[in-house]
Amino acid sequence: MIRLSEYIRLFPPYHSHSECPISLPLLRDKQESKEFLQLSQDFFIIFNPFPVQNWRSNHSVLSSFPSMLPEKPVNAPWVFRSTIHWSFRVLILAFVLGLMIFWGIDGLGVGDFHKDFLTKIDGKAVKDFTITKHPDLTIQKTPAESNQDVADIHQIPPTKPSNKVIVTGKAPDPLSLKWVSAELESDYSSNLLAQWMAPGGEPCRDSATEDIFIQGLDNPNLDQKIGLSTGDIHEYVIQTLDSSGKPRCLGGDYFETDLSGDTWKSRPPIKDLGNGSYSFSLQVHPDFVGEYNLTIILLFRHYQGLKFSPERFAFDKVLRLFPIVFKNSNSSARLPEIEQCKKSDYNRDVWAGRWTRHGKNDDCSISNDGRYRCLKPNYPCKRPWCYGRLGSVESNGWVYSTHCSFKLFDSESAWKCLNNRWLFFWGDSNHCDTIRNMLNFVLGVQSGIIPRLFDMNITNPRNSSQSVRITSVFNGHYNHTGNYQGLNSLYNHDYREYLNKYFSGEVVPDTLIMNSGLHDGVYWPNLRRFIKGAEDAAAFWAEVLDGVRQRKVAVPVVIYRTTVATGGYARRLVFNPNKMEAFNGVFVDKLRQLGLIDHVVDHFDMTYPWHFDNRCNDGVHYGRAPAKARWRDGEIGHQYFVDSMLCHVLLNVLCST
Repeated sequence: MIRLSEYIRLFPPYHSHSECPISLPLLRDKQESKEFLQLSQDFFIIFNPFPVQNWRSNHSVLSSFPSMLPEKPVNAPWVFRSTIHWSFRVLILAFVLGLMIFWGIDGLGVGDFHKDFLTKIDGKAVKDFTITKHPDLTIQKTPAESNQDVADIHQIPPTKPSNKVIVTGKAPDPLSLKWVSAELESDYSSNLLAQWMAPGGEPCRDSATEDIFIQGLDNPNLDQKIGLSTGDIHEYVIQTLDSSGKPRCLGGDYFETDLSGDTWKSRPPIKDLGNGSYSFSLQVHPDFVGEYNLTIILLFRHYQGLKFSPERFAFDKVLRLFPIVFKNSNSSARLPEIEQCKKSDYNRDVWAGRWTRHGKNDDCSISNDGRYRCLKPNYPCKRPWCYGRLGSVESNGWVYSTHCSFKLFDSESAWKCLNNRWLFFWGDSNHCDTIRNMLNFVLGVQSGIIPRLFDMNITNPRNSSQSVRITSVFNGHYNHTGNYQGLNSLYNHDYREYLNKYFSGEVVPDTLIMNSGLHDGVYWPNLRRFIKGAEDAAAFWAEVLDGVRQRKVAVPVVIYRTTVATGGYARRLVFNPNKMEAFNGVFVDKLRQLGLIDHVVDHFDMTYPWHFDNRCNDGVHYGRAPAKARWRDGEIGHQYFVDSMLCHVLLNVLCST
């Protein structure tokens, strides 16, 4: 049972000039409202939060909702009986209605907050994390294995694919092929909000997804393994089904997709068609023939991952696990060769990349310093998938590429690029990890913990004439020792002034690298409020950069790095991938509307193939310092190469021409 003191701490009263966060159409879940009404009544039976002399002063609370009072209570509880003073009854009803509205919007409770969001003081963690195990995922039977009749579902037509896209697995013989891609739809924030607010009213809209049907894959006559051709884009449509096996006609479900083989890991792009169906695309390059597993997980249903307290709504079931064999076809068509990234390649807001493996040491073990030096440092990349020394990433052969591929920098080339530059990072504690890893793994500067507030001129230990200034300001809270504020930090005047001073002189940073999301996932109670916060944050940075421009000083290049896909147990929490992907899209959308972003690095796409467990992350960080110690998943040591790869991707953006 929630205590009043905890409620007031989490939700302080709004001032009269503040935007009211309450929106009556958001009360979609009647059952939740009924349950919370009963809890609220029980609350007042146990606690009397206001002394008698204050009842009249609190009566004004009711004025916000005069039309919501019932004319006559039926089977009224004791609080509404005639023997109770009318002002006390009014106060109780107003308070209960307020709690119901918060419950109806997104659920109430903060017990889900992540234990790895550690309060930092002087760079040291106040509290250590504890090791927990993520519950096993449940695998749903396919329609062919279950008793439900799917005969009617075969009549559902798939979305008409674009040219040269395969729907049923039978490949045509096109003259040329193209790479699978993803994009951020225009006016993303408004469209997402409209979909989130879409009304029900019909059984197919009010029902919940329990299973799915995929035309072309859910076929009982198929062999155990599905055969697909490499190079081609194979597009399929997921039709969601309710508990009785009937098709649903409303979107908002969040599916996790994974296509994995021995040398390939990617997230097949998936698109919500808004009518209960979802399209996704499979593609593997001809260099990577072999056996794969396609996994489809329903993590949240109908935007429930965007709720304020989403863990209790997590569905988190493996609905399909398809073994697939990708084989080279006899077609003469070929995919265009991936080229090394140019500056224009970073204009895409959403990436659809993959991790490929070009070397492997099965006997690799962790060293005493926690590092995995599985391949020799000068182990070469295989073009066109990367350029440089693959061994330096310490990934045992894995490398990331997307619509273009990346150079892996050595110390000399990195220093040549960064010399006499000033990099300004604004974001969460993942930036601290990236800065440390860039110093240690790429620039050859041994560094320990990077604090949340960091500003230092760093000199090349091998060449004293080369230096770079790196500044990092934490945005999880306006007080760097706090947490769970995110973009709301910008409403603090002193925090805005602190940021602005770095851009007020005649010399300003030449590059601004920003991100936000994890702490936003905890703070903002609903999507509508976050959209408003993102608008105001974008307006703040527009004002800062416009001030630089008016002084005729070179305006910093702005790089937006999307927030990570939280991993393992954190997939179900307040900063789950469903919410982080939506918040990434909203903030990028608002920054784009004001013309603030020059380049995007999609760290969400980079981390996604590794987010299903905690081998490469502690839930919210992918770049924790190497250590030969027990990790969250119970093993000794952890993989840190995902953030190491990010360092090289950022250097590609900074140094591209």
